[in-house]
Amino acid sequence: MKHRSWILVTIVLIAMVVAPVAYRPAVQAQGQTLTIWADLNRAPILEGLAPDFADEYGVEVVIQQVGFGDIRDQFIVAAPAGEGPDIFIGAHDWIGELVASGLLAPIDLGANEENFLPAAIDAFTYEGDLYGMPYSVESLGFFRNPELVPDAPETWDDVRAISEELVGAGTVPYGYVIQENDPFHVFPLMTAFGGYVFAFEEGVGYDPQDVGIDSEGAIAAFEWLDGMVEDGLTPDGLDYDSMHALFESGDAAMMVSGPWAVERVSASGVPFEISRIPDGPAGPARPFLSVQGFMVSAFSDDPQLAQIFLNEFVATDETMLALYEGEPRPPAWAPILEEIEDPLLIAFGESAANGMPMPAIPEMSAVWSAWGSAMQLVIQQQLEPAEALMDAAEQIRAAIAAEEEETTEGS
Repeated sequence: MKHRSWILVTIVLIAMVVAPVAYRPAVQAQGQTLTIWADLNRAPILEGLAPDFADEYGVEVVIQQVGFGDIRDQFIVAAPAGEGPDIFIGAHDWIGELVASGLLAPIDLGANEENFLPAAIDAFTYEGDLYGMPYSVESLGFFRNPELVPDAPETWDDVRAISEELVGAGTVPYGYVIQENDPFHVFPLMTAFGGYVFAFEEGVGYDPQDVGIDSEGAIAAFEWLDGMVEDGLTPDGLDYDSMHALFESGDAAMMVSGPWAVERVSASGVPFEISRIPDGPAGPARPFLSVQGFMVSAFSDDPQLAQIFLNEFVATDETMLALYEGEPRPPAWAPILEEIEDPLLIAFGESAANGMPMPAIPEMSAVWSAWGSAMQLVIQQQLEPAEALMDAAEQIRAAIAAEEEETTEGS
C-alpha cells in the first residue's frame, strides 16, 4: 500500500459520495498499488487478473505469496504498521478475532451477493456486517461402503435399521462408527434432531447467551447415539485413526468425515461412496461449514478500490472456476457449484448447502472441551445423555459468564 496525493484523495471522496457501494474512479490512480496476500494455489490466479485491473484503473496489483497457515498471524502484526495487504485470503473463523481487534473493513458485494451460497455469506457475517467474500466451502459428508449399503440412507433411523441388519447377520462387526470425543463430527447428528450449540439468526450470527448443548434436540441425538453403542451397533473407544481403520478394513459400513479423508479412504482400496448426511426428526442435518474467502484490511489506503477488485474481477464465473480448478473443493459461487460433475464434490456440496458456519465468536472456545467430554461419557456409557449434556452446558455458560466479567472489569 502506498500513500496517494491529496488530489487523488479528493477525487475518491467525491466518487464515494456519488456511488458509495462501488465507485469507478474518474481518473486513473497512477502510482497507487493494491497489495494482495494469497497462498500457493490462489496467487497465480490473482496474478492473471492484475494486468486487466491495471489497464482499467491505472493501479498496479501486487500479489505476495504467503503460506495459508501464516497469513493470519503475519497480518495481525503487519496491518497496524501499515505494511500489510489491502486484500488477503483466509478462513471465516478468523473474523471474530480480527474484527474485535479492528483489523477488518466491512464489505458490500452488491448484486453479486445473490450468486453466493447463503450459508457462505452467513459465515463471513459478524454482528450484522459482512467481512469477507467467500470462494469455497468445506463440510462433512456421509461415507458408506456400497457393497454393504447400496443405497444412501435418508434418515438416521435408516442408519440404525441398516446397522441392525448388518450386525445381526454377522456381515460386519459394526454399522456406524464415530470418534468418541468429537463434537465437530457429531454436530450434524445433533442438528438433525433439533439440537444446536448457540442460537443462530441469518444475517446476524450466533447468540452466545443462548447455549443449546442441553437443548431437547441435542439430548435426543445423544440418546440415539447412546442406543447405538448400548446395542453393539457402534463401538466405544474410537479415535480418528481407529474409526478409519474399521471403515477401511470393511469392518464398519458407515461413517461421517470430510474431504480430507477421501485420499486416505481411496488408498485403502475399500469401495466407498459419499452422500449428504441423513435427515433426522427435525429435518436436514446441518454440518459445520468452513468457508474460505477474501477479506479487506481496515488499514487499506483504499478499501473501496479493494472492493472494486473483488466485485468486478474476482466475483465472476471465470475467476471462480479458476479458483475451483486450482484446488477442487465445493465453490461458494453457486453458478460454478451447479456445474460440478465430480460425484464426491457434489455430495460434499449438497451437505455444505445445508451447513451452518463454524461459529467465529470468541465464546466458541468455551464449548469444545465440555461438549467433547459429554460425548465421550455418553459413548463410554458412564453418564446418561441428559445428565452429560446438562453438565456440559452448565460449564459452558459459567465459562462464558466468567470471560464476560473479566472483559468488563478490564475495560
